[in-house]
Amino acid sequence: MAIYHAVLGLLTEGPSYGYELKARFQRAIGPQWGDLNIGHMYQVLDRLVRDGYVTSRVHPQTARPDRVVYRLTKQGRDELDSWLGNPSVRQAGYRDDFFLKLFVASRAGADRLHDVARLQREASLAELADLAHLRRAHRDDPLISLLIEAAILHTKANARIAEEAEQRAAQLVRHTSGEAGRIAPEVGEAVPAEEPSTA
Repeated sequence: MAIYHAVLGLLTEGPSYGYELKARFQRAIGPQWGDLNIGHMYQVLDRLVRDGYVTSRVHPQTARPDRVVYRLTKQGRDELDSWLGNPSVRQAGYRDDFFLKLFVASRAGADRLHDVARLQREASLAELADLAHLRRAHRDDPLISLLIEAAILHTKANARIAEEAEQRAAQLVRHTSGEAGRIAPEVGEAVPAEEPSTA
C-alpha cells in the first residue's frame, strides 16, 4: 500500500520515531488526505520491520517512556526505488460505492434512483465548495495544493456522473427490468420444457 512507501520515503531523510513520522506526513500532505491515526502508523512500522525494509532500536529516556527509533535498510531503499519506478495503476477494475447504490436503487424504480443520484450530486457540489476554501488556504504550498486540485478534478467527475445518472434514471431502470425477466429459476422450481426442434 502507498502509505508504507510514504513512510519509507520519510525515512530516507534519516532515522525517526512514530509520532514524528506521523506529524511530518500530515504537514507534508495536508488536510485533504485525512488524519493518520498513530495506531495505524505503528502498524505500518511493525510491518516494515517484519518485511526487512526498516530496523527498529529502543532508545531509553529518563523522564519519558523509551522511544523506538526506525531506520531505513538497503532493502527498504530498493523497495522504495522500485515503487517510484512503476506507474500507479488502478487495481482490479473500477469500484465505487456510488455505483452499488445505483445498482440497488435501479431495482426500486426511477424515482428512487433519481433521488439517490440527486443526493450524490448535491454532496459533490458541497464538497467542491469546501475544496475551493482549502485551495485558497493552501495556495502557497505546491504539493498540498496539487493534491487539492486532484481532489477537485475527481469530485467534479463524481458530480458529472451523478448528473448523468439523474438524466438516465428511466433508462437504467428499464434495463434493470429487462434483466429481471432473465433470472434463473430457483432450486426446485419447475423449468419450462423446451420446444421440440423442428429441424
